[in-house]
Amino acid sequence: MPAEKQAMVRVRDLYKSFSRGSEEIRVLQKLTLDVPAGEFLALMGPSGSGKTTLLNLIAGLDSPTGGDIYVDNEHVSRMSESELARWRTRSVGFVFQFYYLLPVLTAYENVELPLLLLPMTKEQRRKQVLTALDLVGLTDRMSHRPGMLSGGQQQRVGIARAMVTDPVLIVADEPTGDLDSKSADEILTLMDVLCRQMNKTIIMVTHDPHAAERAMRALHLEKGRLVLDDDRTAKLGQRQKAGVA
Repeated sequence: MPAEKQAMVRVRDLYKSFSRGSEEIRVLQKLTLDVPAGEFLALMGPSGSGKTTLLNLIAGLDSPTGGDIYVDNEHVSRMSESELARWRTRSVGFVFQFYYLLPVLTAYENVELPLLLLPMTKEQRRKQVLTALDLVGLTDRMSHRPGMLSGGQQQRVGIARAMVTDPVLIVADEPTGDLDSKSADEILTLMDVLCRQMNKTIIMVTHDPHAAERAMRALHLEKGRLVLDDDRTAKLGQRQKAGVA
């Protein structure tokens, strides 16, 4: 029997609240979660359920009110702001719904941006940028600015930018929310390749059940609590043992 994958992300008794006047708004309540290395996880739930807050906390974009977050054995929830900034640059790749590409820069220059924060030579940066663009199939568009690219191509540039530092974790917030169905399928296929062939750990927030179906597992949140864990990997294994296609 193969050993279980080590958890890349470990969340323990996570609690997050905000103050609005004298009122305390509880967003996440004592949430515990493990995400194995190499898993493609979807976070689902209605607006206000806490899924984007959870994603931001795991990615080090926000700090919890209580509880602990570990990513690749780094105690993220105990880091200072400066430590978090350095850690995010090296360890987390971000994919957004609206791409956030700089319109005056080429695809190559947009992908190169995260590397400018690292101690690398120009040639080292070039090698990693070309590798990332090749991975998403856009080496022939590297000199194009975002306005010359389709929405799907812009999102692929966004994924190349997320991958260029070789992060241990990729977080994606509604990555297909602004795309037509064909482009969305292409992006989800690319993310599946990153997970299955490159062993990248991906956590994706989505409202789209079709997008969530492409993940290995879907977590459903409601009012800051985990209410359903839909593990398709386990279900597939059970079906295969039973001889069901």
